[in-house]
Amino acid sequence: MAKNIAEQIVEMLENANVKRIYAVTGDSLNHLNIAVKKSSIEWIHVRHEEVGAYAAAAEAELDGFAVCAGSCGPGHVHLINGVYEAHRSHLPMLVIASTIPSEEMGMDYFQETNTIKLFDDCSYYNQMITRPEQVQRTLQTAIQHAISKKGVAVIGLPGDVSEMDAEEATTSNKIFKTNPVIRPSDEELNQLANLINESEKVTIYCGIGAEKANGEVIQLSKYLKSPVGYSFRGKMAIQPNNPNEVGLTGLLGLPSAYHAMHEADLLILLGTDFPYQKFMPVKNKIVQIDESPERLGRRAKLELGLTGDVKETIKALLPLLKEKTDVHFLNQQLEFYEKVKETQLTYVKDFGKENAIQPEFVTYTLDKLAKNDAIFTVDTGMCCVWGARYITGTGERKMLGSFNHGSMANAMPMAIGASLAHPDKQVIAMCGDGGLSMLLGDMATIFQYKLPVKLIVFNNRALGMVKLEMEVGGMPDNETDMVNPDFGMIAQAMGYPGKNVHHPEEVEAAIKECLDYSGPYLLNIFTNPNALALPPKIEFDQVVGMTKSMAQLMLGGKMEEALDTVKTNYKHIKGLL
Repeated sequence: MAKNIAEQIVEMLENANVKRIYAVTGDSLNHLNIAVKKSSIEWIHVRHEEVGAYAAAAEAELDGFAVCAGSCGPGHVHLINGVYEAHRSHLPMLVIASTIPSEEMGMDYFQETNTIKLFDDCSYYNQMITRPEQVQRTLQTAIQHAISKKGVAVIGLPGDVSEMDAEEATTSNKIFKTNPVIRPSDEELNQLANLINESEKVTIYCGIGAEKANGEVIQLSKYLKSPVGYSFRGKMAIQPNNPNEVGLTGLLGLPSAYHAMHEADLLILLGTDFPYQKFMPVKNKIVQIDESPERLGRRAKLELGLTGDVKETIKALLPLLKEKTDVHFLNQQLEFYEKVKETQLTYVKDFGKENAIQPEFVTYTLDKLAKNDAIFTVDTGMCCVWGARYITGTGERKMLGSFNHGSMANAMPMAIGASLAHPDKQVIAMCGDGGLSMLLGDMATIFQYKLPVKLIVFNNRALGMVKLEMEVGGMPDNETDMVNPDFGMIAQAMGYPGKNVHHPEEVEAAIKECLDYSGPYLLNIFTNPNALALPPKIEFDQVVGMTKSMAQLMLGGKMEEALDTVKTNYKHIKGLL
């Protein structure tokens, strides 16, 4: 019996080593669903397509490629947020957007959406299959784009086309996962070496593009006596075993990395598209090395911009360098970093009180008890801050988040994808109460697939980061408070243990119980709503803004909240100004 197109697509996905498709089935997807049922691929039935896209994004980040799908109309629109996440984070992902019967296109048919227009801004490849002769060529090209360009590829698939008889193409069906060696030319390397050799104080700053170059970065920093800062996405790869690391910078960062970058004569940016221009120095010389030349110079004024793989570039560069002997600048930055870490620990030592447990203390305890190869997912907002500052990179741990797209509600869906892809790993989702509330339904997916995901809810009863944004803007926070359900009881209703933690002295035992449990577990920790994270460099207008907002709170009769905020954060403010 002849294969239909849906079966042909699934066969190609099997050959591309796809293990699962995240989707909500229905109408135009049904033929694909049945083809998957007869294959080695698993259909993961999420409750919401956005969750499926986020889960696939997590799998793509960990394993290099993943697939999600959505059926016509609302299914496409639901996918969009997670698809943007994958594309902006440069994660190879295929989206199968099944759609209305081809003869109805352009007729304002039920659930009609234009997939080309809809996904155009969040994909490198975006085409519709309308004939059997196209299928293999289109799918092979789509996957090739996703893997090679590191982003999203979309194929539109009308439901009626799915059931047509398949035809064999004359072009290649194979997926080519190439691994070329890319580095600057010898002339460019000599330019870079001369610049480094004539600079006394050099700081290295690494992003996710330096992920596979930990050893080379450490070797370079030792040779140049350079402090090493890193982005949030680069932390888990660059921090481990690095004696010269000085933390991260950016909105969630530390003053030590900011200081090292600004005090250097030469700043070397390795594999980072660091987006926060205000944190970038303007008076020293800056060199940027990246695999993608289009990123060069768009964040800072460069002395030199080079294209290359970080690992291969450093290996070729080292023989051209003169080893530096003056350790004064490096030691100065490391001493400052030690003081910054001491300041951080003041929050760990201050546990908080009933229903106002310090989130720094919670994260520090979680970091201490989690396994060395745990996979963490963090919700956007305050959970990102605590993860950035208190979860330690070991060389085996991973941390996933919506670091470029900055969406709420990503931690729990990403944990689903991470746990399915790596069932042997401890997967811990650091969820905000706002984020978890947004996609609450897929807690049921965790139970359905018996995933041993640990949901740690930082329940501050507020949109904490938004509250901070309003206050530094001189506004009293408004409509950031949240009246939450009992998340512990919701977990129990979903089929797995849920526990509420109200007192600081309960935290360590509760986290240990959660992590030791063999299945899914939710821990709902009532954290301090007035614990605010401030950036590594505080501008004067931000201080004025905070002062204004505190005054407005007091004038509005919220004296207790204003005083709690000041008392909670005065050590932090003192340490960062």
